[in-house]
Amino acid sequence: MTPSLTLPAPAFTEATSWECWRQMQQVSLTIHGPDHPSAITVDTNYMDGGQGEPMLFLHGFDSSVLEFRRLLPLIKKDFRAIAIDLLGFGFTTRSKILLPTPANIKIHLDHFWQTIIQEPITLVGVSMGGAVALDFCLSFPERVKKLVLIDSAGLAKQPFASRLMFPPLDRWLTNFLASPQVRQSIGQTAYYNRSLASEDARLCAAAHLTCPGWSEGLIAFSKSGGYGSFAEQLGQITLPSLIIWGKQDKILGVRAAERFQNLLPQSQLIWLDACGHVPHLEQPEATAAALRQFCL
Repeated sequence: MTPSLTLPAPAFTEATSWECWRQMQQVSLTIHGPDHPSAITVDTNYMDGGQGEPMLFLHGFDSSVLEFRRLLPLIKKDFRAIAIDLLGFGFTTRSKILLPTPANIKIHLDHFWQTIIQEPITLVGVSMGGAVALDFCLSFPERVKKLVLIDSAGLAKQPFASRLMFPPLDRWLTNFLASPQVRQSIGQTAYYNRSLASEDARLCAAAHLTCPGWSEGLIAFSKSGGYGSFAEQLGQITLPSLIIWGKQDKILGVRAAERFQNLLPQSQLIWLDACGHVPHLEQPEATAAALRQFCL
């Protein structure tokens, strides 16, 4: 294992952001994929703190473990709180061989589970991370004890943008997404209380853009088609499930919350009022309380 990142720290202004940055560490995972019989090493960024039953957090699209900077300090009082940068995202190294397709993301996540955790988990997926969590549960049900979806993807068809990922348009689209103005606009849309889309929040959301291969990884994931709908398979997930949803989510809307509740056999839904797409950032105390009540 390598203890921490070698990248220079951004100029964070909030203590939780600095603490999250200092707690990040990396583990080298040796992965044998079905299409790649030769071993591939991926230096994987993660956080791991607290004691108790393990709770694994999966971030959203084009994000990192910094997304959980406000929630994890509250969770690790009662649980072992772990967050990982998924294959092709965050500060996990990009591989030119093991591309960040949904299939490879799942394989990488399972190698992380086998190396770092090795016991059944409560799996918490946020936005795109929710789709990753659903995929993982369907493939490795014995690894997961409980499932939590926070404003989750996983019920929509694959995005049209994947069809646009060819040169030079693919590079133009990632350059557009890297624009500070664009990222700030997305950040403001994600919150109900737009004042929370601060400069510190922008720095956290953009810190991983300096990682080598960021653009190439995003293009590869988008070309794969990303995550589609798991609607027809959700009945197979019979473990206890919790759905947490911001009532004012302007990114995914609110209809999917009740669809998840109807499709997951053992699920309950908690609405958070005055809250947008990111309850773990906008209302971390309420989110932590819901997780604690569900799991303790």
